[in-house]
Amino acid sequence: MLELDGLTKTYAGFEFGPVDATVGDEVLAVLGPSGSGKTTLLSVIAGIVAPDSGSVSLNGRALSGRSLEDRRTGLVFQDGALFPHLTAHENIGYAATSDDRIDELATLLEIRDVLDRRPATLSGGEKQRVALARTLAADPDALLLDEPLSSLDAPIRRRLRSELHALFDSLDIPVVYVTHDQRTATALGDRIAIFRNGTIEQIGPPSTVLREPETRFVATFTGNENLFEGVATGDATVRVGDVELRTSEPVPAESAVTVCLHPSRIRLCDPSARPADGSAVPPTNVIRGTVDDWLNEGTEYRVHVNAAETSLALVTTARPPAFDRLAIDAGAPIQVAIPPQAVHLIPTAEAGF
Repeated sequence: MLELDGLTKTYAGFEFGPVDATVGDEVLAVLGPSGSGKTTLLSVIAGIVAPDSGSVSLNGRALSGRSLEDRRTGLVFQDGALFPHLTAHENIGYAATSDDRIDELATLLEIRDVLDRRPATLSGGEKQRVALARTLAADPDALLLDEPLSSLDAPIRRRLRSELHALFDSLDIPVVYVTHDQRTATALGDRIAIFRNGTIEQIGPPSTVLREPETRFVATFTGNENLFEGVATGDATVRVGDVELRTSEPVPAESAVTVCLHPSRIRLCDPSARPADGSAVPPTNVIRGTVDDWLNEGTEYRVHVNAAETSLALVTTARPPAFDRLAIDAGAPIQVAIPPQAVHLIPTAEAGF
């Protein structure tokens, strides 16, 4: 278990911490904008940077004052940091205790066929896997990764995400994985920590952080483009402008709230469908409007809807089959269905940046 207690570090113009967190035998994916303190977190845990205050302990052993080697924390940098004059086999062997361990890791990470080659001849994905093998060869008690997939092409990144997920599950050690890619964080992380201005803004399972952001910053950072100021009217209903929405979150009447409607949880429907006729359209939170515009993002379409009868302008998503079936185009009529459980509320006192 990795325990972080009250960590702080002050640089010119930047204050890191205080940071408190406990990481068990799991993957903690760390997300945040550039300069939010993600790499500083890894550097403090690894011992590259000494904190001004606070402590780091690993399996009950305090790490303060210990050398990098004695901390038993393996760190994989974004660029891999391989020794350029050594072959892949020799790079891994730098930390491995035996050739059997090198063979085991090379088989696991599918790099047996590149062991005799030097880093300059390896692809980006091969370099990352060799760097990971070298780190794992030392049998660390905790693994720290600093955006190891960020420079890879999308197809390679997707494949390695799948491979790393299985690998991390087999390690049974704390893994802290820093990334700027939300898809990587949700694919690999058992929990996600959102960093902002040197501190943790929210930490929890990916589904909770994405669907139930605790602050407006987390909502925006995780893709909640639909944010509206509203007032709870009691009986699990919230008013946004001239629209009333049912919600599964009861809030005291007259409470000021920020309403979050994640695009992926809003459904586009045939505008001719009628809720009373037994159709699939939910009988509550159904809004009619027109399509302002749309953007093809490859695996899905991002659709902007102007709810002409209300004050809402919504962003939602549609998979290609639904997009084609609904004949979505600019100016076309559309109906938007918002399930009550998709209406997330943040008390205004906690919603600011």
